[in-house]
Amino acid sequence: MLSEGFITSIRAQPRAPNTATAKDVGIYFHELYPTPAIKSSFKKSSTPVNALAVSSTHIFAAQADKAVVHVYSRERGNQEALISFPERIHCVTMIGDGVLVLGTAEGRVILWEVCTGRQISTPPAHLQPVSCAVANQLHLVTGSEDSNIHVWSVPRLLSLTSNERHEPLRSLSNHRAAITSLGMGHSASTMNICVSASRDNTIVVWNYHTGDLLRTFLLPSTPLCLALDPCDRGVYIGFEDGTLQLVEFIEPGSTLNPLYDTRLQTTPVQITQPPWTTASEVGAAHTLGLSYDGTTLISGHASGKIVQWDIGRRRFSAEVADLNAPVTNLHMLSPFPDKRMTKAGAVVKPKLGESEYTFTAQLTGTMEVDTFNRVLNAPGIPPEMLDDAISRFSRPAAASSSGDEKLRKENEELWKVINEQRALQKKTWEKYSQLKSGGA
Repeated sequence: MLSEGFITSIRAQPRAPNTATAKDVGIYFHELYPTPAIKSSFKKSSTPVNALAVSSTHIFAAQADKAVVHVYSRERGNQEALISFPERIHCVTMIGDGVLVLGTAEGRVILWEVCTGRQISTPPAHLQPVSCAVANQLHLVTGSEDSNIHVWSVPRLLSLTSNERHEPLRSLSNHRAAITSLGMGHSASTMNICVSASRDNTIVVWNYHTGDLLRTFLLPSTPLCLALDPCDRGVYIGFEDGTLQLVEFIEPGSTLNPLYDTRLQTTPVQITQPPWTTASEVGAAHTLGLSYDGTTLISGHASGKIVQWDIGRRRFSAEVADLNAPVTNLHMLSPFPDKRMTKAGAVVKPKLGESEYTFTAQLTGTMEVDTFNRVLNAPGIPPEMLDDAISRFSRPAAASSSGDEKLRKENEELWKVINEQRALQKKTWEKYSQLKSGGA
C-alpha cells in the first residue's frame, strides 16, 4: 500500500497540559495510510487559518498577528529561517514549487521567489485584509474580508520586463460578507472553476477565466473552509458549528453539467440535505483535506481534534488525533510527488527592489557532463544546441512505426484508385460530348 500523509498546524499554545503533545510544537507530520500516526513535528509556530504553505522541500508558516513567516526545512527537519515583511501576513499559498504568495493585512499581495529572493508587491487592491488565496501556474485568486475576489495573471506579476502597475485581471463581487475560503478546480482548460465561501452563508461557483457566476448555493450555517473533489464533481464544506456538508455539482445519472446551464445560473440553490455530524463536540471546522483518490476526507477543528470521514457512507469514521489546540491548517501530501530537475536546497531571503537575478538551487536529475559544462561555460545558449533545435523543426516527419508506414501505403493506393476514376470519368465525358455534338 502507498504511504499517504498530511501536515497540520495549530494556533497559539495548548489550552491545557497534555502529556501526549509537546507544548511548543506548532506543525505536525501525520501518516494517514497505512496506519494513522504523528511521525514528526516542528516547534515554535502559531499559525492562523489559511496561513500554511508546503513545497517539496520547505514549509512556510505565517505567524499569527505578526509580519513574520517561519521557514522549515523538510529534509533537515529544522527551522531554517525567520523572514520579516513590512506588513502582517494573513494568508499564504504556493505557485508551483518556487513562488510563495502572501496576503497582507493592508490588502496587498506579495510574491516571493524562494530560489532567487525576488519580491514583487502589488498595490492594496483589497480594502481589507486578504483572507485566503489559491493559485496555479497561470492564475492567482485572492479573497478578502471586504467580500471581493480578485483574479490575477501570474505571468504578468512575475514578468521581468513589465514596468506597468500590477492590477487584477478581473474582480468577482457577488458576496455580501467576508470571504473565508477559496478552492480552485483541477482542469487546465478555460472552463476551469473556482469556488468561494463567505460569511453570508453562501458558496459561489465561478468561471474565473471569464468572471461568470455559474451557481450560488445557500447554506444552513456559516462556511469556514472547503475542499474540491479531485474530479470537480462537488465541494466539501466545513461549518462554524463543526458539521460538514457535500454539495454536488453534477446530478447522479446525468450526462450534462448543470453549472453551465444558463437558465439555472441566476437561481440560487437551497441546500436541504442533512449535514454530517460527529458523536461528540469538536468545535468549528477550520480546515479540510481530501486523500489522493478522493475517498477519505480529513477535517481539523477548533477543539484540536482531527477527524476522518467516510465519504462513501457520508458519515463520521474515526478521530485521527487530538492536538489540544485549534487546528488551523491541513495540507495533504500526494503519494506521487512531482519529479523536478531542481530543488531549493535553502531559501533565498526576499530582497525588495533587487536588480540582480540569480537562481540558486540543487540539481536532482542527471545530465551529461560535457553538455552541462558546455552550457555552464557559454555566455548564452551554445550555437550548436540552437542549430540542433532548429534542425529538428525543419526535418520532414518520418514514419515512426510500422503502423504509420501501413497507413502511408494505404493512402497511396487510395489516391491511385481516385486518379484512375478521374481518368475514366474524363474519357466518358469526352465521348459523351462527341456523341452529343454529332447528333446535333
